[in-house]
Formats: sequence, C-alpha cells, structure tokens
Amino acid sequence: MKIAIVIPAHNEEAFLGKTLQSLVEQTLLPQNLIIVNDHSTDSTQSIIDRFSEKNSFIHSVLITSEETHAPGSKVIQAFYKGYETLKNDYDVICKFDADLIFPKNYLEKISKTFAENPDCGMVGGFCYIQGNDDWELENLTNKDHIRGALKAYRKECFQEIGGLKKSMGWDTVDELLAQYHGWTIKTDESLTVKHLKPTGATYTKASRYKQGEAFKKMRYGFWLTTIASAKLAWKKKSVTFFKDCLIGYFKSKNEYLVSKAEGKFIRKLRWRNIKKKLL
Repeated sequence: MKIAIVIPAHNEEAFLGKTLQSLVEQTLLPQNLIIVNDHSTDSTQSIIDRFSEKNSFIHSVLITSEETHAPGSKVIQAFYKGYETLKNDYDVICKFDADLIFPKNYLEKISKTFAENPDCGMVGGFCYIQGNDDWELENLTNKDHIRGALKAYRKECFQEIGGLKKSMGWDTVDELLAQYHGWTIKTDESLTVKHLKPTGATYTKASRYKQGEAFKKMRYGFWLTTIASAKLAWKKKSVTFFKDCLIGYFKSKNEYLVSKAEGKFIRKLRWRNIKKKLL
C-alpha cells in the first residue's frame, strides 16, 4: 500500500524535527513525505533539508501565502501545493500537522485497517497534549471523529468526496461526505499521538466567527448549530465562544460547502447521532 503524506508547515522549527523523526522511524515507511514550507522565516527549511538529505522519500515545496492565519483555508491551500506533486501516485493520502509525534507503528496500523476494511474511507488515531503529570487526551471532539491534525484517506474516498474543502470546517465535512457516499470512518484508540501545540493556539481575533460560519456552510441549520456550538463552548469552557459561533452563523453568507441533498443527509445523520446519545 503506497502511503503519501503532506505536511503544511509555517515557522515550525520548534516541533517539525520531532515530527519528521517519528515518521522516518516508522515500521512502515511512506512512499512520499512532502513538507510544504509556507513562507517560514525561521529554520523550518533547514530542518526539512537535513531530513531530506538522509531520506530519499522526503521532499519539500516552497510557497508564499498571506501571513494572516486563516483557520482551514490557509492550511488546505498549502496542502494542495504538496498534493499536486504526487501526480495521483498513492493508495492512501495523509494530511498531517507539523507538531505531532507519532508512535512507530502508526502507518503500519492504519495501512492494516484500510486493507482489512474495504469500505473504510478514513482512519486516524488520537491526539494527546501534555498535562500536569502525563499526556492527556485532547478532548475536543467525539471519539468517532478523526482530528484534522492527522487525517488519512483511502484514495477512492478522497476523490469521491471531492478532496478537502478550502474552508473552516473541512475536517468535519470530509467525514460527513464520506458517510454520504457510503464510506466508514475508523478511529484507533491504541494509536496515541503527542500533539505538541494545542489546537487553536495560533487563531486570531479575526477568525473568532469562523466556526459558526462553518456550521452555516455545512447546512446544519440553526438548532444543530446551537447544539454543536454549545458543546464546543462547554469543552473550551468559554461562553464567548458560544456567542461568537452564533454571530458567525448569522453573519455568514449563503455560500455552502455541500449540496442541498448532502446537507439534508448531514442534518439527518447529526440528529440521529444526538438521539442515540439521549436514549
């Protein structure tokens, strides 16, 4: 199984070396590992060069995008600059962040899961962050969801969902569309990945309404948006986050990431999952 990995990176000198070291030590090596250096002004490129000199499957792509951090769109635009170099030569495509430490059997286990489950479109482990005494689960989402930091897609699934959306919410709508097309999502609790930089650490005030806008773009509707916003706000322990989500929902224009039919499926799926938890 040919595994390709694309890692968008912007000023990641503090973490990238650890991420790449964990990937070159995998029991199953990727066929291609592309790091997209997005306008870094630190030693990110030097770290990439050091690893690519010793590992022929590691390559870099240099790009220059806007300096402003834009959740979702900026990172996916960078991802595609690396993806384009693969020329469709892969069986599994991974979008990884540049601040992760993977267990040595990570790629081997996700490859095995894909091989043993022909209907499986996406596979992933779980992110853990440094706690007071040990590494703790970064508990921001349900355990049936794969975090955007470590997505792995079967080629056929990736193509059928139309790839990744260049928008906030890309790492939710991808799973919803995969299920719309009949694919299953697998998470593996045995695959514990160390997340060195907490999610949202680089978000700016300008992006405060993006989550609510994403719910609108996924055609959640008002009540699902309210429930999803409240759940995230509770996990983040932030009433302001809840308010900003709703403001973002109403501020958003009618620009959607999914069709009406896909939106109907998404709402039905979400309500069904909510009912399961209540019963």
